[in-house]
Amino acid sequence: MNSPVPPHRSDPRPRSRDRHGRGMRGPVAPPQVPLAVSRAEAFDDLVRDSVNRLERHWPQLASVEFAVQEVPRTDNGELTEGDDAVPLGRVAEGTGDRPDRVIVYRRPVEIRTRTRDERALLVHEVVVEQVAELLGLAPESVDPRYGQD
Repeated sequence: MNSPVPPHRSDPRPRSRDRHGRGMRGPVAPPQVPLAVSRAEAFDDLVRDSVNRLERHWPQLASVEFAVQEVPRTDNGELTEGDDAVPLGRVAEGTGDRPDRVIVYRRPVEIRTRTRDERALLVHEVVVEQVAELLGLAPESVDPRYGQD
């Protein structure tokens, strides 16, 4: 007896795992849901929100570059071996064509906070302190609500 020969597929593509005609699986959560945002992206958003609040009152901050870095580095003098405390941020003075920079260190801030609200408050305090140092003012002058929350 002859065994039945499977019909040739006219489609040269390999079969996909779309067995029930519902399409390929998508992401677990849509992009607008907080699950889809990484911790680093959420932290960047907190810094951006804080900077936007300050730029409304201090237009000269438009020329300042704000950055987020994971941790302070020891190879370029941001952190020395004898330091007892890890900084939460720093100011890098501009040189020539490079603008002034305010750097916020993500991991030290995250370690000191438990909730997103605590993190938002601490990020804002760090940004205010660094901007105050850059402008040569007291933090309370930069943001009157500094230290009240």
